[in-house]
Amino acid sequence: MSTPTDWLDVNRRAMADALTSVRGHLQDHIDRAAGTERPKTSDAPVAADSALGLLQQIFSLTPFETAVLVLCAGVELDAGIPLLCAAASGDATRAEPTFSLALAAIPDAHWSALAPDAPLRRWHLIEPIAATGAVTLLTRAPLRIDERVLHFLVGLDVPDTALNGRLQRLSASADTLPARHEARARQLADLWSGPSPFVVLLGDAATATEIAGRAAALLGCAARQLDAAATAADAADRAQLITYVNRDGMLGGGPLVVRAATVETAELHWLAELAGPVAVISPTTVHTGRGVTLDVTALDADEQAGVWHASLIGDTDVTALADQFNITSATIRAAATEANITGISAWSAARAHTRHGLDALAMRIDTTATWDDLVLPPAEEQLLCEIAAMVRHRRTVFHTWGMDTGSGVRGTGVSALFAGPSGVGKTLAAEVIAASLDLDLYRIDLSQIVSKYIGETEKNLRMVFDAADAGGCVLLFDEADALFGKRTEVKDSHDRYANLEVSYLLQRMESYRGLAILTTNLKDNVDKAFLRRLTAIVKFPFPDVAERTRIWQRVLVPTLPTEDVSVAALAQLAVTGGVIRNIALGAAFRAAEAGTAVGMAHLLAAAHRECAKLERPLSEAEVGGWV
Repeated sequence: MSTPTDWLDVNRRAMADALTSVRGHLQDHIDRAAGTERPKTSDAPVAADSALGLLQQIFSLTPFETAVLVLCAGVELDAGIPLLCAAASGDATRAEPTFSLALAAIPDAHWSALAPDAPLRRWHLIEPIAATGAVTLLTRAPLRIDERVLHFLVGLDVPDTALNGRLQRLSASADTLPARHEARARQLADLWSGPSPFVVLLGDAATATEIAGRAAALLGCAARQLDAAATAADAADRAQLITYVNRDGMLGGGPLVVRAATVETAELHWLAELAGPVAVISPTTVHTGRGVTLDVTALDADEQAGVWHASLIGDTDVTALADQFNITSATIRAAATEANITGISAWSAARAHTRHGLDALAMRIDTTATWDDLVLPPAEEQLLCEIAAMVRHRRTVFHTWGMDTGSGVRGTGVSALFAGPSGVGKTLAAEVIAASLDLDLYRIDLSQIVSKYIGETEKNLRMVFDAADAGGCVLLFDEADALFGKRTEVKDSHDRYANLEVSYLLQRMESYRGLAILTTNLKDNVDKAFLRRLTAIVKFPFPDVAERTRIWQRVLVPTLPTEDVSVAALAQLAVTGGVIRNIALGAAFRAAEAGTAVGMAHLLAAAHRECAKLERPLSEAEVGGWV
């Protein structure tokens, strides 16, 4: 049995023989020009299993085209060939090969090798290099071998620099997948090996990616991954990209996996031009006129619980993990391994492993606040507790007890609207709920999500919800007024699409596995038809004197040095909790600079500064007794 080292030796000898032949042809040409007769160089047969032999077979190269390729490689590999090129051209400065030299020096030359659609140029095996700022004849242009092809010839599998940032290697899964997904991976591997290797994987993107990676592993290789959204919009640029991608596959790059989750199917017509084993991952049907479509669904909660149970050491509530996190078996194994090695909880490990996709789209907020930090009327605080309970027991009520069936059930998601002026604690309430559920909280500014271009808002929202679904985290959509205006009469297409955007957001909130919260300063501006589709609406009132007293008591923490501070006097200032905190912070910094404890004078100065920022005058009744 031959080893990789044996093959490298064979390949090295084959390349050396080919270079010797090219050197001989160049010397023959030089001798003919000088009138010197000598026996013509004869070409040694190319070893079929060498890299050069494989290139010859893959791209159907003629002997002349093969020799031109070797000539261009020789400039990089053999110090003598540039000297021979210069001597053959009669110009010591022209050490690069040209088509003119190749046509004159190499036997069985044919002009068709120069054609743009002939293998050498069609597949970018070599490139004519035009001089900057000058017109260069095709036959006189220096020829350069493509770097990926050069590495292939010497036996190295090096990523193609022309595909940097666009094509990634997909890690192959050596682990057997859960039975249903393993069967799908084997089916995909069989299709890739058959006469119709073009497959659409329809459904969950993360699951489809894992199945594709496993299918490639079953074939003894690693798949390549291309994001359809990263392909060039310009047709010529995209055609060149497809050529490089196809060439990479022909050079043994492995099956191609195209992620098309964020691209409209009408924009995917170019998929039909991809060669070799291909899997297109899409949530919607893709029509290319090729191959077959396989449905792919994520592991259900029971299947995920089984993977957790097999992967974790010790006793852990795997049912709770499977109910909360919707992740692939590979992610479960990775999180379980981290928990087993580091000693952190499997829940924390799963949270960390589900953040990657959403961290790039939204801002994660630290959730250290507790219920004690909230200052709200009892009714509103109780409603927040009920919202948290809905999330905590969602699976029990909807699935175990069967409340997800029957008329009027739109979805099992929990959605809420937090309404009230700025600074009354809407974001703090979201932090408290997320912390009580031991979940991440992400804030999304809806004013940045909404786009004037038709269809872009839905695309942006889809990316957020798809990324969030794995962890079921708490999503806080700020500035809902940017999208949720009162429904108006539909006068044109833009009004119609605005309503479609709102409907899409509500639909995703209703089906979302976690908690989605909208915030607004103006609840009355939100159409009642939209409000009816929300699980809960919490009104955050402006704090009264008693509530402001409690807020001041919380922000003036026990570790803060104070002197003669009257909380009762401070509470007379009619501002929100957010403003109170800013005043306390401003006073603390003033006292720290002065090297004293915080006093009422510091607080008064900070209050003047904060209220000036808000363009709000301070009345004597509010601050008259402060100093």
